Amino acid sequence: MSSVSPDVLKSTPLAVDHRARGAKMTDFAGYDMPVQYPMGVLREHLWTREHAGAFDVSHMGPAFLTLSDTSGDPEADHRAVSALVEPLICGDIAGLKPGQIRYTLLLNAQGGIRDDLMIARPAEPERQGSLYIVVNAGTKEADFSAIARAAAGKARLTRADDGALIALQGPEAATVLEAVLPGVSALSFMTFASLAFDGREITVARSGYTGEDGYEILADAVAGAALWSRLLADSRVQPIGLGARDSLRLEAGLPLYGHDLDEALSPIEASLDFAVSKRRMKAGDIPGYARLAAEQAGILGRRRVGLRVLQGAPAREGAPVATPAGETVGVVTSGGFSPTLSAPIAMGYVPPTLAAPGTPLAVIVRGKAQAAEVVALPFVPHRYHRKL
Repeated sequence: MSSVSPDVLKSTPLAVDHRARGAKMTDFAGYDMPVQYPMGVLREHLWTREHAGAFDVSHMGPAFLTLSDTSGDPEADHRAVSALVEPLICGDIAGLKPGQIRYTLLLNAQGGIRDDLMIARPAEPERQGSLYIVVNAGTKEADFSAIARAAAGKARLTRADDGALIALQGPEAATVLEAVLPGVSALSFMTFASLAFDGREITVARSGYTGEDGYEILADAVAGAALWSRLLADSRVQPIGLGARDSLRLEAGLPLYGHDLDEALSPIEASLDFAVSKRRMKAGDIPGYARLAAEQAGILGRRRVGLRVLQGAPAREGAPVATPAGETVGVVTSGGFSPTLSAPIAMGYVPPTLAAPGTPLAVIVRGKAQAAEVVALPFVPHRYHRKL
C-alpha cells in the first residue's frame, strides 16, 4: 500500500464506474483502486474460478520501447531492441518469437530483484524493433527510468499508463471475450496481438495473475471504458477487486513484488529459476552472474516455498517459520485463507534443506506455533490455455 494522501491519489479511467457499482476503494501504489465490490472478496474469488472476473489493473506500467532507427530487417531490428533491455534483466528477449510474451526479472548489479515484468515481441513484421513492456505499479517510475537510460539515443520509451488495462480471468473468459473481440480465442498462453475495438487499436495478451485462463487488454481511456462496460454487461462476468486478485494469485503460487520479491532476493532464491536464461548464463552477461551461478550450483541459503497450514489461523506476512522443535528458520512473505481449498496457505522462505514438499514445519501466529507442511506450488493447478 501507499501512504499518499487521498486527495492526491491517481485515478484510473474506470474509477467512476467502480464507485457506481458500490466498490470499496483503497489506496494502492498511489492509485484509488477497488479492493472489493458488494458481493465480497470470497464470492469474487470463487466467481473468477468458476466463471469470469474483470479486474481494473490500470495502475500497472504498460509501455512500448521502439528503436529510433530501424534497418528494415525484422530479425536484425528485434535483436537490436532486445540488446537494449537484456543488460537489465535475466531473460532471453532476443529469442522471443513474433507475438510471444516472456516473464522476466529486472535485476540490480548483485542479482537482486528490482521488479518482475512482462516483455513481448510484436507479431507484425512492420513492428519489429519494438517491445511491449508491462511493469509493476509500485516500481514503474524507477523501472521506466532505468529502461529509458539504457535505451537513450537508440530507442524511445512511450508510456501507456494513462489508459485502461483490464484483466479478464476465468474459465469462461475466452468465450466472453471472443464475442466482443473475434479472434482472441486463437491466442495461446503468453502470446499477444493488436486488435481493433470500436475503431480503436487495443493490445490483447493471453496472460494473467490468477492461474486461470484469461486476458490482459490495454486500451486508451475511451475504448477501455467502453470495453469494461461491454464485458460487465455479460452475465458471466463480475467486477473483481484487489482483495480477490491477491487471494487468487496466492493460490496460483505467484509472487508479489515488495512482499515475496525484493532487491535482496535473487531469482534462484525466489524459485524462479525458469526465468533465468540458459543462453545468457552460458554467456555470463546477466546482472549478478557470479551470484546466480553459485546459487544454481547449490550455494544458497533460502528458497521460496509453499506452506499448507495444518491447524489454526492463516499465517500472514512476517510470521516466523520454525522447525517442529521450535527453531526459527524462515519467514512468511504472503499468506491467507484459500477459498478454493478451504484452508490457510502461505508462501515464504526457508533453507533449501527444508524446502522439499512434505517437510514438516510450523508457523508462529500470535506467539503460538501451528503445524504446517511444505507443499509444491501452485496450491491450485494452473489452467492456462496452451497450444498442444
